[in-house]
Amino acid sequence: MDKASTIILALSLIIIMLGMGLSLVIADFKRIIVYPKAIFVGLTNQLIILPLIGFAIAIAFPLKPEIAIGIMILAACPGGPTSNLITHLAKGDLALSVSLTAVSSLITIITIPFIINFALIHFLNEGHIIKLDIVKTIIQIFVIVVIPVGIGMLIRRYKEKFAKKMEKPVRKASGIVLALVIIGIIIKEKENLIPYIKQAGLVVLILNVATMLVGYYSAKLFKIIDKRAISISIESGIQNGTLAIMIAVVLLGNSEYAITPAIYSLLMFFTGGIAIYFGTKRSKVENAY
Repeated sequence: MDKASTIILALSLIIIMLGMGLSLVIADFKRIIVYPKAIFVGLTNQLIILPLIGFAIAIAFPLKPEIAIGIMILAACPGGPTSNLITHLAKGDLALSVSLTAVSSLITIITIPFIINFALIHFLNEGHIIKLDIVKTIIQIFVIVVIPVGIGMLIRRYKEKFAKKMEKPVRKASGIVLALVIIGIIIKEKENLIPYIKQAGLVVLILNVATMLVGYYSAKLFKIIDKRAISISIESGIQNGTLAIMIAVVLLGNSEYAITPAIYSLLMFFTGGIAIYFGTKRSKVENAY
């Protein structure tokens, strides 16, 4: 992508993060004390288990380095606004979902550069290694993610009616922007698209499904049931595809790395739809008694 496109992508992510901030209040962070076990399991899945599963998949399949690095970028990212929306529609614990998204978004500012740096060194040939500036990357992610979320939270605190009014339009705008970004990447990489889909489609689906299942059954293992288990499952398996695309295009300057997150951003709505179906079905059964 050219310079103008990368600036537009960065600005679009800032708008998306601002929209996420509009839906957050301080109480969302206080839930760490209220749900310590659920938060701990959810964050362990997102910050440790997810990257490990991503790496296992990346080395288990004969993938091009660009696809493998794309998987690791995805695995390094936190959940996003989409995971909160899917949790809501699946009748999960929305408060827990929002809390996990918020806390993981803060922590991954530090973990993302290290995971991606490891992936770049591991999957690229020695002559083509790109070393990511960790401090610079942390600052860039902080500016693009944390500051807009903080501004959104301030608006929510002091202009609550306005914030609630803007939530829906911002969410719709975010969806449109993400769709345009994906279309742009597809057009730019149209010659490689079919081979990339053949390579990345299956592994991305495996990553998505595997992490959702691990999330759900790890919650069950720790006797976290019902709505909270659904939230942990979705937060473990639905990542912030927009952030992953931004990292690939803006920070790494390589749209080939963005192909995997772009395909993932489409497939996650399919698996998210399945989660919504089973979540609403479970809710109807519970309400029947």
